[in-house]
Amino acid sequence: MKIRYHGHSCFELVDGDHHVVVDPFLKPNNPAATATADEVEATHVLLTHGHADHVADAVPLAKRTGAHCIAMVEVVKWMEAQGIESTSDPNLGGTVETEFGWVKLVQAFHTNTLPGSGDEPFSAEQGVVVGPPAGLVINIGGVTIYHLGDTALFGDLKLIAESTPVDVALVPIGGHYTMDRRDAVTAAELIGAPTVIPIHFNTFPPIETDAEAFKSDVESKTSSQVVVMSAGETHEP
Repeated sequence: MKIRYHGHSCFELVDGDHHVVVDPFLKPNNPAATATADEVEATHVLLTHGHADHVADAVPLAKRTGAHCIAMVEVVKWMEAQGIESTSDPNLGGTVETEFGWVKLVQAFHTNTLPGSGDEPFSAEQGVVVGPPAGLVINIGGVTIYHLGDTALFGDLKLIAESTPVDVALVPIGGHYTMDRRDAVTAAELIGAPTVIPIHFNTFPPIETDAEAFKSDVESKTSSQVVVMSAGETHEP
């Protein structure tokens, strides 16, 4: 199983013929990405929440590839309204069995607004507030990956990892819109995954941070290995 990073919070998990794309935010929408939605394959598309920097390329990617889409029920209904036909619509705590393994939606502390106009993609006036966001626990190729989404720090990260032991944790570190790198060190301690990959940092000025300092802090306080990835790079856990 391979983990390919497309920048920001977008990952492509590849196991054989399965290409699972999480939070599609690709070039040119994502200034950190090296690939466009026309250059990425997807058998499945998974979404943590509806903010534009997580769903900007979800509909065009799913339409082009025919990918099966899995997200919070309200987000899925938005996708279906735009012509996506192959979907699963769990809520928090729900698990979807798939051809590659399974996906479980778990809580995240953030907000969840579907895109509005091009000028105000996060506006509650132009967009639509649709309830809670999610984290995603994904089992693929025998590897369990926990994509935390855009969450703030919360104590039940430990409970989630105890319920379903995590091999790879994808942890936001940029601050401002999510937990910062210092809170993310505590998150890594709570989860206890052998591998931690920082996400949601350095894409835009408000979330610029020092990923190498995060790596140093985590590896000095835990037994986890931190893998700092650049867009286009691949890691095999």
